Amino acid sequence: MRVYLVIMDETDEALRALRFASRRAMKTGGAVHILALVQRENFNAFGAIQATIEQEARDRAEMVASSAAGSIFAESGKMPVISVRTGDAQSVISAYLEEHPEVAALVLGAAAEGGPGPLVTHFSAHAGQLACPLFVVPGSLTDEDIDRLS
Repeated sequence: MRVYLVIMDETDEALRALRFASRRAMKTGGAVHILALVQRENFNAFGAIQATIEQEARDRAEMVASSAAGSIFAESGKMPVISVRTGDAQSVISAYLEEHPEVAALVLGAAAEGGPGPLVTHFSAHAGQLACPLFVVPGSLTDEDIDRLS
């Protein structure tokens, strides 16, 4: 089974990537894995405050991923796998790909304006070292464009 890995956050480009991946999964009999990232905070507050801040960020990431998963389930009837991990985005994604050799493609969304974003920049520069293809979904595509292309 083909598994499409989508990195989920609250951006429009992540939603574009999710739509593309879910459509591809439906058409190929595959599945979607959603990976939500929680950045480690770079400051040291009192222990309890630090833990509260990190837990709130994790709760927010879980909510975003669960909402996205609900949308996929409503359309396809298949529930995606959801993972929430803390750490440096590139390292967490690379580790996830190593742990999940069933992933057939990493699907990222590029911003509609400005630069493509840090994940697209990093993984496109290192695409030759990935264990799977990298799909970059342009942020300027409409839902109809994505449906047609997927």
